[in-house]
Amino acid sequence: MANERAGIVELQHAVVQHHLGRLRARQTPPSEFRKHIRILATLLAAEATRNLALQAVTVETPNETTTCRELAGRFAAVPILRAGLGMVEPLSELIPQLEVWHLGLYRDEHTALPVHYYDKLPRSNPPDVALVLDPMLATGGSACMAIQTLKQWCVPKICMLSIISAPEGIARLHQDFPDVAVFTCAIDRGLNERMFIVPGLGDAGDRIFNTLY
Repeated sequence: MANERAGIVELQHAVVQHHLGRLRARQTPPSEFRKHIRILATLLAAEATRNLALQAVTVETPNETTTCRELAGRFAAVPILRAGLGMVEPLSELIPQLEVWHLGLYRDEHTALPVHYYDKLPRSNPPDVALVLDPMLATGGSACMAIQTLKQWCVPKICMLSIISAPEGIARLHQDFPDVAVFTCAIDRGLNERMFIVPGLGDAGDRIFNTLY
């Protein structure tokens, strides 16, 4: 079940709430943190891919020939490095033919602005649907930079998948790209003076890759 409003889909599910609680807890070790990220990303992906295009195919069952449906078109996951990598595996399991294209962005801690340092996107032949992956949608700067890059690649449909989102990030994204739907497990209270989501869960990348120093 999901709460849908104006291009925002916030999951409403008991299992989501359970894993969010474990994800937020500061004592959750990296191995368990990664597990909760994968589970929540799976539930997000299931919702975000609900209405993907299908085509009819003929299948031989053990008893007879029947008509089934399979995914039609090309689909890409675009994880924002590095934290977005933790959300790729669930999508590749749901969509076996999934393409994965990487975008390297980081936030300058002094300005809170995104810095684009890496991408391997080709100049032509874009997928039909791109799913941008980042566990945290905070200011929206990195997400908007990633989406702008995909727009320049001429991707016709783009969705944003984030475990936790801030209202400020959602507002920024929808101001710049009103056609991009946001799928999230939780919309938190907002941003603090350091531009971190509160209550949030800390730095998702550091917690996924065990680099808290």
